[in-house]
This record gives sequence, C-alpha cells and structure tokens, in this order.
Amino acid sequence: MTIQQIFHHSIEKYYGQAIDCSLIQLQKTKREFEGHLTLVVFPLLKISKKNPEQTAQDLGAHFMEDTSLLVAFNVVKGFLNLTIRSSHWIGVLNKINDEEHFGIQKATDSSPLVMIEYSSPNTNKPLHLGHVRNNLLGYSLAEIMKANAYRVVKTNIVNDRGIHICKSMLAWQKWGDGITPLKAGKKGDHLVGDFYVRFDQEYKKELHDLQAAGISKEESEKQSTLMAEARDLLLRWESGDEAALDLWKMMNDWVYAGFDITYKKLGVDFDKIYYESETYLVGKDKVLDGLSKNILYQQEDGSVWADLTDKGLDQKLLLRADGTSVYMTQDIGTAKLRYDDYAIDKMIYVVGNEQNYHFQVLAILLDKLGFEWGKDMVHFSYGMVELPQGKMKSREGTVVDADDLLEEMVNTAEATSKELGKLDTCSAEEAREISKMVGLGALKYFILKVDPRKNMVFNPSESIDFNGNTGPFIQYTYARIQSILRKAGEQSIPLSPLVDTSLVISEKETSLIQHLEAFALAVKEAGAAYSPAIIANFIYELVKEYNQFYHEYPILKEKNEALRLFRIVLSDNVGKVIKSGFSLLGIDVPQRM
Repeated sequence: MTIQQIFHHSIEKYYGQAIDCSLIQLQKTKREFEGHLTLVVFPLLKISKKNPEQTAQDLGAHFMEDTSLLVAFNVVKGFLNLTIRSSHWIGVLNKINDEEHFGIQKATDSSPLVMIEYSSPNTNKPLHLGHVRNNLLGYSLAEIMKANAYRVVKTNIVNDRGIHICKSMLAWQKWGDGITPLKAGKKGDHLVGDFYVRFDQEYKKELHDLQAAGISKEESEKQSTLMAEARDLLLRWESGDEAALDLWKMMNDWVYAGFDITYKKLGVDFDKIYYESETYLVGKDKVLDGLSKNILYQQEDGSVWADLTDKGLDQKLLLRADGTSVYMTQDIGTAKLRYDDYAIDKMIYVVGNEQNYHFQVLAILLDKLGFEWGKDMVHFSYGMVELPQGKMKSREGTVVDADDLLEEMVNTAEATSKELGKLDTCSAEEAREISKMVGLGALKYFILKVDPRKNMVFNPSESIDFNGNTGPFIQYTYARIQSILRKAGEQSIPLSPLVDTSLVISEKETSLIQHLEAFALAVKEAGAAYSPAIIANFIYELVKEYNQFYHEYPILKEKNEALRLFRIVLSDNVGKVIKSGFSLLGIDVPQRM
C-alpha cells in the first residue's frame, strides 16, 4: 500500500466510517518544520467535529499507535507533520532502484493515440529561433505523452504553397542566374531564404521609386510590377503550369534537404509529414460537403462561410468567391487526411499564441464537420521567443538562423568548458562530442525550463553556465555521479540490488529519496499540463538537493560499508532520474565532463 492508502485506511478506522480519498491531503513538509509529510486536516473537520489543532493531535496520536511507519509527529495549527521511519524511505529507494525506467509508463496496443503537430515551416526560408522553440516543445511534449502511456504520432505540416513561396521563386528567376545550393556552397533553405529577402528588398525599392514620383503608398502597391509578377506565378502554379511546378519542386527540394540537416542537428524527428499543397484541395472538398449538409452556408457572391455566432464568435470565411481556399480550409483538409491515416483519440497542435483565435475556431469547425476528436482538440499555445535586442523579421533577414545558433552554442560550450578546464582529460574528438551535448543541452534546457505559455527572451551567454538553473549545471552533476560509479567499480565496491532497510539515514538523504519518488508524479503533471517546464524544473531541484548532499556527506570515503553502499545506490538512482528526465526534454547527458 502507498503511504496515502495507509493513512486513509487508518483515518477510516479511527472515525469508523468511509471517507472520500480526496479529503486525505498529504504533501511534503515545508523545510522550516520538522517532518517528512504533512496531513492537511481542515477537510476532515466536519467528520472530527473538533478544531484543527485538536483534530491533528488526535490523528497524530492514533497514527503512532496504529502504524509502524511513524516515529514522531508535531502539530502546527491545522497541519499534522509526520516523521516517517528510515526503513520506509530505504524501501522506496530499493523500489526505484529495481525499476529501470522509474516514473515512465509504457503504452500498449490499446492505449489512446495522440497526434502532435509541430514545426510547421514555410519553404521560403530556413528555420529560425522561433522554430527552434516550437520544435523543442513539440518533441518534448511527444516524449512526455509517451511516458504517460500514450501512443504518439509526431507530425509536421509544411507550408509549401502561396504567394510567399512564389516571391522566392520569382526572385531566383530574376536574379539567381541559375545558382544552386551546390554552386553556392550553401544549404538549400538558406539559398531560398536569401531570394525571399531579395524580393522584399527589390519590392521596397520599387515602391520607393513610385512614391518618389508622386504616387501614393496605396496606389504604388497596386502598380507594383514585381508583386503582379509574383501573383501571376501563383496563378500559373495553381493552374498546373508545368514550368511553374518544375521550378517549385526544384526549390522546395533544396529547402527540404536543408531542413533535414537542421532537424538532425536539433535532435527532432517526425513520423509523418503533410504538405499544404496536398491538403488544400481536400479541405475545399470537405467544406463543400459541409455546405451540402447545411452545416455551412453560401453568400450571394459564391463564398462559403461558417456561422459561429451561437458560440459567441463571428462569421468565418472558408472559401473565397473565386473558390480559392484560406488557411482554415487547409487545416480542415489536413485534419481529414490525418483522420483517414490514423485513428486519432486526441490531436495536439503546437502553435504560437498569436494563433489562439484560429484554433478556437478550428476546434468548433472540426466538431461540426464530424471529427470525433475535434471538440477536445488541444492548441498547445506557446509564447514568442525573442533575443535581448528584440523581435526578428524574416522578410528583412533579421531572424536568428537556427543553424547559426546551433553552431554558436556548440562553439561557446567548447570555449567555456576549455576555459574552466573541464575538457583537459578529453581527446579532441571526445571534447567536440561533449561540447555538442553541452551546447545543445544548454539551448534546449534554457528554452524548455520556461512555462511554455509565456513569452521569453533567449540569451545564449546566460544559457551556457555551469552554475545555476542551466543545462550544463545539470549535465555536470550527472557526469560527476558517473565518475563516482566508475571509481566504485575501480575499487571493486560491490553494488547490491537491495539496501538494508534497518539502516538509519540522515534527513538530507531522506529528502533526496522523497524527491526521487516524486519524479513519477512530475511526469504525470507534465503530461496533464502539457508542460516540459515541469520536468525541467523538477530535475533542477533534484540536482540542487543532490549537490548539497554530495558536499555534506562522504560517499566512497564513508567507512560504514552499509552506508557507503546506500549512498552509491542513491547517487546511481539520482543519475538515472536525471537521465530519464532529460531524455523527456530531448537532452543528452555526458558520461564525463
């Protein structure tokens, strides 16, 4: 039985009646008070018919007689602080030690299937810092859902059609002179992104010249020959013009090859990739089907709309008067294809909070159009990420490129580690590999430790620090534990699978076991809240607790053999939980640093 069950049973025995388990509220005792667990007695006052202090006193005395778990108790107002025997906590450690993947649940063939969409890039530019946060959140959320016994499909929707794509295509036609990624010595997504920026620069020049000739800003935009050419290219693409399609396929292939390199560096992947060029017509058909069933309605100009006023929203356009689709239509089409491919129980969209209204409407429309998971669709809405100097703009070429950022993080990690002497015993190859782990770990942890709903400022120099709430600090602690285990092996210290439960341990060691045990709950909470930050900050608190223990108590130099074994096993399991927790964040841990 769990401690919760034991005290629940004991309370029912004391009062002689069944008690709702929700009334038994146990929590970790605050540091300033003596005890390990605290029972909040206020919910029990209707049953005890006594004041909080007397209720706590009565229950504490009863527990001392009724269960061997307790060695002492104290009462602070309406809170009953309980001190649990060392034997219990050592038993908890033995249980954790016995489970290779403690706190992680495995899915079965009958587990619910959740699909998680993340990344969603455009093929007119390379991935940037905003995409990095999206990818890291999506991948981590997928791992957390797996750890909560869900079957997971990781999916990506690529925005590979539209006027913005045609801008890059037109710029390459006009000023590319047949350049290719191979000739340029540049990744394809970077090359295409350069032409997207070039289009914007030339467009602004054209508008400036027109306005200098006395034409208004609004009229100059209408008279722009460059924008007219881009629109014409889009129309030719949509009509199936062979030359337009060939150009589109060639440049998109360049971009996909570039994306694949970045995804691999970032350590994220997908089970299925969808393309908007393949989904928008499916969406159009689904909308027309909804129109035929009077779920949607048509205006006199032929446009198709959804009336959402009964939901407190407005009218939503789904097909324009000329029959072309909007983004919402594409999302409906993508949903249809996904529903055909997978028996989804839950759909999670990882998309920034600027799209909150869009997904509020999408959930209603999917439900109206018959998707079983539509009503319960989850928009994992996250805040924007900025740099200390402010926002980024793709068209102006002022974004932080993901590849450049990843390379900078690795180089900075290597320079910092060498400066601190942490790579002195490593070969050049090993040093570079560790630097990759530390640099990417710093980036991932810095981003994932923040509540995903909040906007954040990413500061690369702050993220690579071997002290404080950072990835390198946690990785270094893991490496320290591995060093202890290696030395224990070198000293031929045998590791028993079980620690003697008669051993008396310190409060610091007890607290560390309590924290380890709470990992399973942290995994559940992270899944329920869709928040990798819960895992990140749990691991940081565990590492802080362990480092205090490490500095206060000898491990390998402990003379008491049973106590030495206990501390080695405790360290081993702290390392195991660090590794498990970091794997949920997509972060690797080095064996040495």
